Amino acid sequence: MDRNWRSSVAPGFVVCALILFASRASAQNQRDAIAQTPPMGWNSWNKFGCNVSEDLIKSVADAIATNGMKEAGYQYVVIDDCWQVSRDENEFIVADQQRFPSGIKALADYVHSEGLKLGLYSDAGTKTCDDRPGSQGHEYQDALQYARWGVDYLKYDWCNTGTRNAEEAYTTMSDALLVTGRPIVFSMCEWGTAKPWQWAKGIGNLWRTTGDIGDKWEGVFKSPEGNCCLNGMVDILDLQAGLDAFAGPGHWNDPDMLEVGNGGMTIPEYRAHFSFWALLAAPLIAGNDVRSMTPEIKEILTNVEVIAVNQDELGREGRRIRKDGDLEVWARPLSDGSRAVILFNRGKSEQEVTARWEEIAYPNHLAARVRDLWAHKDVGSFTGEYSAKVAPHSVAMVKITP
Repeated sequence: MDRNWRSSVAPGFVVCALILFASRASAQNQRDAIAQTPPMGWNSWNKFGCNVSEDLIKSVADAIATNGMKEAGYQYVVIDDCWQVSRDENEFIVADQQRFPSGIKALADYVHSEGLKLGLYSDAGTKTCDDRPGSQGHEYQDALQYARWGVDYLKYDWCNTGTRNAEEAYTTMSDALLVTGRPIVFSMCEWGTAKPWQWAKGIGNLWRTTGDIGDKWEGVFKSPEGNCCLNGMVDILDLQAGLDAFAGPGHWNDPDMLEVGNGGMTIPEYRAHFSFWALLAAPLIAGNDVRSMTPEIKEILTNVEVIAVNQDELGREGRRIRKDGDLEVWARPLSDGSRAVILFNRGKSEQEVTARWEEIAYPNHLAARVRDLWAHKDVGSFTGEYSAKVAPHSVAMVKITP
């Protein structure tokens, strides 16, 4: 190759590379701006599976708008799989007219009238996990349709994808959503198999780090439909440990939706579940029937002090700082210089658990106030450490402030 020719075109390649880099950086900024704190909302799957309908979504939106959840920060009402049935003559996605007779646009308008936002589900494969039409090969067309309908959130699954590359698939849909000009939160449900935390920043607002959660304390088990495999809450928690460096404002690790209130765990276990999802800066996506909650479940899902930890503007995910058998300490720095701390007892009997100042980056001589976030009361001033007796399968969650 002629040396002069190479020197003349090299600047062009540099300019193109810079333009591409700037374009991707701009897209990343646009994507991150949508979810500066972890999204909060509700999803139909954990409780209702494929039994979704217009009436269900309207009644859930009504409940969230009036039962204290909206005031606590819940925004998104997300319809999971089975809302779609086919494509029309122009290959646009079609909703089930039997279940959604008014159409998705009218339903979005209804949800918006409640001061909430609507989410939908699709899949990066040819079909969804329940064999409805997927988005592969139709990404830009589907994104345009969602934007026309007024959709605010897309959960994008990973069934029936064959040998497709995950980064390519999710980048394609991310770009398609950005092109519409509508701010749509992009929830990547790839189950963590391709380690999306290593590459998904700027592509998605949240990415699943694990397989599906089930409504049990621990273990791997089949769903009621016989599908394998669901993971217990503490199994999901263990899979999340060590990923804190990859999360931040606009891009969050997602250990799957909440099971709080679905009946498979005790109240202390659900309290632990919610506490950890808050500390982990995880999306708080309720998955129960919010229309008929017990007072105890409502109290968990609307605990504003625990939610404030989740929504803290610093956006630092909590991490495990000590494990002594069944006893653990987890902590998260907050924007006001305080620390949110969980004292965790996995065992079967009450145990005392201690958080030491040196483990949460405080000097041992420092005096700090401790507030119990579940009892909603200050418990005193302590120097060097704080201890509490923790019931089995439970947590104490505190805020420690110098």
